[in-house]
Amino acid sequence: MISKLSIIENKILTPAKLAPLLNMWRFQGREIVFTNGCFDLLHLGHVDYLSKAADLGDELVIGLNSDASTSSLKGPNRPITDERSRAHILASLFFVSAVVLFDESTPFDLINFVKPDVLVKGADYTIDKIVGADLVISNGGKVETIEFIEGYSTTAIEKKIKNS
Repeated sequence: MISKLSIIENKILTPAKLAPLLNMWRFQGREIVFTNGCFDLLHLGHVDYLSKAADLGDELVIGLNSDASTSSLKGPNRPITDERSRAHILASLFFVSAVVLFDESTPFDLINFVKPDVLVKGADYTIDKIVGADLVISNGGKVETIEFIEGYSTTAIEKKIKNS
């Protein structure tokens, strides 16, 4: 019997282990959706955003900033939770097909590798500011933005904890 934890862990992949899945999904005519982020302290805003991203296709691949990448983007006190924890939590969501860690400051190389049918970011970005948008569009894909639920952010949670 396969444990539930092993099912979760089998969704946390390196690019090399993701490649055969991408090929299989494409062969099956499945639409691949890609989004990325730090996803530190998963909250309702993240779940809403990710579930809406998953609704835009058949397979949701999340590029997850590594601890080093998150720290360089968010500051020395971040991430609050380590990359292993963040990857496991994201992979436990039933609508997530794969989680891939990346160390770079942007997911450009990972987007180039995945070549998604749909690239998704939050609506706080305009398409001209979304890393990899031009690549996805030139490959015949589309770029979508999703509105955030107001009042939900890791920064707000962090401030609430510090002030209590």
